This record gives sequence, C-alpha cells and structure tokens, in this order.
Amino acid sequence: MRTVILGISAFYHDSAAALVIDGEVIAAAQEERFTRRKNDSDFPTHAIRYVLSESGIDYDELTAVVFYDKPLLKFERLLETFHAFAPRGLFSFLTAVPVWIKQKLFMRRLIRRSLKVFGERDVTLLFSEHHLSHAASAFYPGPFEEAAILTIDGVGEWATTTICHGSGQGIKVLKELHFPHSIGLLYASFTYYLGFKVNSGEYKLMGLSPYGDAKSERTATYKRKILSDLVDVREDGSILLNMRYFNFATGATMTVDAHWQELFDLPRRLPETEFLPLHADLAAAIQQVIELIVLKLVRTAKDLTGSVNLVMAGGVALNCVCNARIGESEIFESVWIQPAAGDAGGALGAALACTHIAFGGERQLPEEGDSMKHCYLGPEYGDADIVRVANKFSAYYTHYEDFGELTAIISRRIADGNIIGWFQGRMEFGPRALGNRSILADPRNADMQRRLNIGVKSREEFRPFAPAVLEEDAGLFFTSAASTPYMLFVRFMRPECRRSMMDATASSDVLQRLYQVRSAVPCVTHVDYSARVQTVSSASNLKLWKLLQDFKKISGIGMLVNTSFNVRGEPMVCTPYDAYIDFMNTEMDFLVIGNYVFDKRAQLHGQAQIVGDRFERD
Repeated sequence: MRTVILGISAFYHDSAAALVIDGEVIAAAQEERFTRRKNDSDFPTHAIRYVLSESGIDYDELTAVVFYDKPLLKFERLLETFHAFAPRGLFSFLTAVPVWIKQKLFMRRLIRRSLKVFGERDVTLLFSEHHLSHAASAFYPGPFEEAAILTIDGVGEWATTTICHGSGQGIKVLKELHFPHSIGLLYASFTYYLGFKVNSGEYKLMGLSPYGDAKSERTATYKRKILSDLVDVREDGSILLNMRYFNFATGATMTVDAHWQELFDLPRRLPETEFLPLHADLAAAIQQVIELIVLKLVRTAKDLTGSVNLVMAGGVALNCVCNARIGESEIFESVWIQPAAGDAGGALGAALACTHIAFGGERQLPEEGDSMKHCYLGPEYGDADIVRVANKFSAYYTHYEDFGELTAIISRRIADGNIIGWFQGRMEFGPRALGNRSILADPRNADMQRRLNIGVKSREEFRPFAPAVLEEDAGLFFTSAASTPYMLFVRFMRPECRRSMMDATASSDVLQRLYQVRSAVPCVTHVDYSARVQTVSSASNLKLWKLLQDFKKISGIGMLVNTSFNVRGEPMVCTPYDAYIDFMNTEMDFLVIGNYVFDKRAQLHGQAQIVGDRFERD
C-alpha cells in the first residue's frame, strides 16, 4: 500500500503545500502564487488544491497530513520569553496572547476545519518540529546516502540553528542553538535597521553589502562593534546576543534603535531613502560576521559527524555569498542546499520526515543529481489556457509549431536589446526563477540593469541580476565551473574577463559605482565581480538550454540575464493571465508563453482591453 503524504506550512509567512508519494516528490507550491499576495501566510487552500490535482489524488486517499512545526512548543516559547523579559513587552504580550488562545493554540482544530473543503474524512494529522522539517527538506531529496545537516533560520519552536546527521532514512539531532540567540534574527535585525522589510529584504541586504568597502577602517570598526557589543561568537559557531540591543523577543520591531544609533553613530535608515556609503559598509560588516559564524558552524558539523557531505536548509541557507565561502573552505567535499530553503520548503520537509521517520518509508537515491525534479514542481498550463487569455484581452500573438524556430527568433530579439517575459512548463518551487517563470535579457547590454530595475521590476537600482549560463560554458566566465542549477552560490568573474574601473568607494553616492562596465557581461557582474550563477543543461531545462544555444550562435556567449517574472511587491507569476498582466504593465518588449509570442507593439496598436493606463487584474 502506497504512502501519500500532504505537507503544509502556514500562519507565519510563506505558506505552502507539498505532496509526496512513497518518498517521491510529486508537487509543491507556495500559496502566494495563487492569491497574488507576496509571502501569503494564510492556510494554503489553493496550493493544496493544486498539489492534489497535479498528483491525481483525492483527499480521502491521503495517508496523513503533516504540519511543519509544533504550535504548542511555539506557544510555550512565547510565554516563557515574555516571562523572562517582563515587564518589557507587556503591550505585545496583551496583543499576542489573545490571538494565540483564539486561533494558533488550537491549531489542530483550525487545520481540520480548513481541510474540510477537500473532504470529510478525518485523515491522520501529524506535526513535525520546525527544524526537523528543514533538516528533512535538505537531507531526503539530496544526493547523499549520509550527510551532515545544518539548518539556520530565525526561529522555529525553540531552535534557531541545528546540526544533525542524516544516514539512510534516519535523522539524528546532535546540537541545537535556542531562541533568542539566533543567527537569522541577527541578520534580520540589520535588514530592518538598514531600511528593508524583514523576511523578504534579506536578499537586498546581501546585494547591498558588496557596495561597502570590505577593507576599509570603517567596515572593520563596524565589525568589531558587532562582535564586541551585539553578539558573542563562540568557537563552535554558537552565539549569544546582547538582548539590550534587540527588541524582537517581546516588541514589534527588531532593534532598540537608540542603542544602535549610539553604537554605530548611524541612525536607522528609513525605507525608500538614500543609500550612503555608511549603510553599505554596515551591510558589508554584518555579511562578514555571518560568514564567520556559519563557517564555524560548518566546522563543528564536520567534527560532530565526520561526514564528507553537507546539506543545508533554513532561510540563512539562501545567502549565496555565504554558501560560496562554505564551498571555498573545502571543509566538506560536497555541499547541497535545498533550493526552497525557507519556510515554504518546510512543507516539503514535513512530508518527507513523515514518510521516512513516522511511516518508515525506504529512501531511494536518484541515479544522478537530487530528487527535486529541478525544482519545477508547480502548475503547468496548456495551449487552451494561453488562447483563453489572448481572447480575454483581444491580444495579438504568433504561434510557432517549431520551438526551434521560436528560439532562433527570440534569441535575435534579445540580441537586439529587447526584454523578454519567458513562461514555460511547470512553475518553480522556492524563491528563485530557474527559467520557467523568468524575465530574460542580453547580459552584454550595459544599460540593461537600469532598464530592468526601473522599467520592469520597479525596484532599487543597486539590485544585481543573475546570469543563466550554459553549464558547459560556465568555466569560460567564472572561476569555478561547478554546476549550480539553483542559483544558490555566487561565482566570481575570471580575471581575464574583468575590466578595470574607476575607484568610487569614497564617493558619497553609492550608485556611482553601479553602472561602471566591469566585464563583457556588465548586467550580471556585481561591483565585486561576483554573480549568482545558474548553470543550465539540456537535462535540467531543455527549452532554456536551446534558447541559450541559439543566443550563443548570434552573440558568441551562452549566457542570458535571468530574473524572476514579477514586479516589486508581487510574487512570481503563476498563470498565463498573471504573465500577460505584468507584460503589459511594464517595459517588457516580448512575452513568450509556450509556443506563443506576444509583441508589445502589436498589443498597444490593437484592441486589448485597458483600464486607465494599466491592464486589469481580477
């Protein structure tokens, strides 16, 4: 009899659902993609409906439903934290506890009531510890029979960091770090202090850090103050936070701003205000501290397990700069990171932990690579769906029977300076666009970063873009030719590919450094010559690989800019409808959905339905 497990994460941020049958990952998706609310925390009704439909499973056929953490343990942590910090946080306590008592404390009842829309049967309902869910998401789909497992995030129930050992179908917890001492919350506090949104702006903080002068005295001073006043870093990588400076344990903000301003002689940057060199240097300093801590943890994981393999999950595992340092350290021979490393991936991990631990399911290693199916685990749409959207908006399109003809034409359009919305196959699971819900452009175009950030993404100008490069050509551009299919590691441009540039580190304008041409592919070369690389093979994404091959015939390089298909404040597009709306409301030039190509000029001269100067969204 087969084991069919539905994993869910919900009610905190980034809700998701995943379906696993006999240990095989069948489908997974974030709720935000369906509701169009970024980081949606509601019960993942739409995502559950999708994963059941994708698998052909009726709700009544499920073996079990498993939630990704244990609410009662989390409530225990809430009560003990408020008690420990009393009388601080009394208002937050009086605000939070009624919500917990009314809703989250009775999570079992809430989940069962939410599941009633799918069926009346009382399917077995289980709860996995938060960091076990992360550990399972890293180990079970990974490529190793046994591995050290490192999970680092803000906080689960009590744990903020765990070191485990995975072997066969079992996971053994070896060491834990507990709240409030959290590497993830330390980084999130700097995210907040530098004017970004917690739980979504950490990427921006990482992107800002290279604009700082890593070798300057100011950056060194900031780093010393972090290590002397904010955090005590132990040799094994465990930390103690000086809670005098932090407000997240009992308050509604991350930091005690007055103490931080006194420490750094720098007021908190407000959102949407100017970036100064001081902000960039502070970002560089905390990035260096995080790397220091994580490398100590990696060494401890090596000492505790003796393994040659490391797998990672948790939000901090999405820091691709830190991941590169782990790889360069050669502490482990092989490193694999769960591409959906955040809480969305917890839904998948909970389902896998339930399969292999609760039900004793045997683990089958793939013959090659991992078991994530290249992370294309979301919904796919056919010709009828595409034509339906075209008819709705009276949109003009060209259909190509031969996909090779399409890629030949679109590669020429890209080389001519056009920006392409690229929508193919099943949607990606996790935060990265990997070529199925992507915006593509020519990386040689020196003005493309500005056009994409301002005209398409509507986001901060300093944000870098990632290259998608033919796997066989990665070594031509980057110092490492190792496969990085999930954009989880930065690589550095080879010295012979770099171009010298004016030193603008002393400028009062951070953006003065932005638009200098640093290489032959300036749009994907960050200020420190790094790039968050996605390597593409014919096995991982045949359609994108074909487009890259055709672009290489024209340009001489098998590389494209690849950024997620969305605009600021919205999640990645899910449906052809979402894609067409974003296409028409931005400065994209062409939209490719399957074998259908939409030309912006044809749309604007046609009869497409427009509300005001923007296309309607249901």
